[in-house]
Amino acid sequence: MKKTSKLYAKDFKILREGRQERFKELLDYYNDLTSFGETEPNAIMHHAIAMFGPDCENYGKPYKTSKAKLCVACGKKET
Repeated sequence: MKKTSKLYAKDFKILREGRQERFKELLDYYNDLTSFGETEPNAIMHHAIAMFGPDCENYGKPYKTSKAKLCVACGKKET
């Protein structure tokens, strides 16, 4: 099970007011991973994180697709 799925399941059991507070750990993880700023937990589960490629060695964030050969954030080419 991927980390996002685990966080989603865990946060689902938390009793807090508001979706952003309830799913804070999931939202923080996803937003750190993607640098996007998502506020809707269901949107995270809608987009398969598995579609991303490996982490860039320079930047630390994943390549945009599993077939990508260039990190768009820092310009490093995968060899």
